[in-house]
Amino acid sequence: MNEIVTLYKFVNIINPTHVQKKLKSRLRELKIHGTILVGNEGINGTISSDKPENLSLAVGFIESIKGFNNIDLKYSQSQKKPFVRLKVKLKKEIVKIGDQSIDPNSIVGEYVNPEDWNNLIIDKDTIVIDTRNNYECSIGTFKNAINPKTEKFSDFPEWIENQNFSDQERKNKKIAMFCTGGIRCEKASSFMKMRGFENVYHLKGGILKYLENIPEKESLWDGECFVFDDRVSVKHSLKEGTFEMCHGCRMPLSRFEKQSKEYVKGVACPKCYKTTSDKQKERYKSRQKQVDLAKKRNTYHIGPKEEVLN
Repeated sequence: MNEIVTLYKFVNIINPTHVQKKLKSRLRELKIHGTILVGNEGINGTISSDKPENLSLAVGFIESIKGFNNIDLKYSQSQKKPFVRLKVKLKKEIVKIGDQSIDPNSIVGEYVNPEDWNNLIIDKDTIVIDTRNNYECSIGTFKNAINPKTEKFSDFPEWIENQNFSDQERKNKKIAMFCTGGIRCEKASSFMKMRGFENVYHLKGGILKYLENIPEKESLWDGECFVFDDRVSVKHSLKEGTFEMCHGCRMPLSRFEKQSKEYVKGVACPKCYKTTSDKQKERYKSRQKQVDLAKKRNTYHIGPKEEVLN
């Protein structure tokens, strides 16, 4: 069984390069896999290990670094190996919204605990916004939430501006936002406050903490939650979901889509079959052969770069 921890914290880091080197060195010693982003505004990442004691040591080391105490942590498990390598990267933004004047270390909305989330989003004066990308929203979201249908998080500010919220709405309406692990909606809340919205809320710990804490019979979540590792999706209680990844277009695939004639494992799916060239398909077929051979040898093929958003 693989233990997984998703983490982030907005905190001013004076020397992110120094932090990057420390993290890379210690996590390699502990044979930790996953991806961590470090920048002047904080840290964001997901890491895993098949040795719980090593993951515990890794988390302890991260928390020992100045500023990283009380870091937001979300634990889960997977039968699958969610990552096959370790990457610790330097980034200008630990989650990219495209405007570095947005500073969650200076101003953010109000955290809402999962236990209080339902009451907020059923309020008729609340506008509920999913800050994730369209392909994530397509497999699951909260009931009555608005899907901005963005392709990337940096599209979110433009979408907000195009909604033409009135001054009255900015003053009186409650804006409730959520994302996978909490980091995107927290940064989005900073943007909203800067744009004059007065009553801005974001789900503490994100969808993952909600699915972990709220019993399914009480839940207002509909569907599964996309995650940025080889699990692809999770359900209530953070159980592994039913979706798989198309390695042609990196989009989540349902069981129904896998029954299509346009689905070729590791090559294409109904979403990308007509848009990928024959040359691309041949390249993907070759890659899939390497993946299959690696499985037979009980090893792991090093696939495409992992993405971290949370």
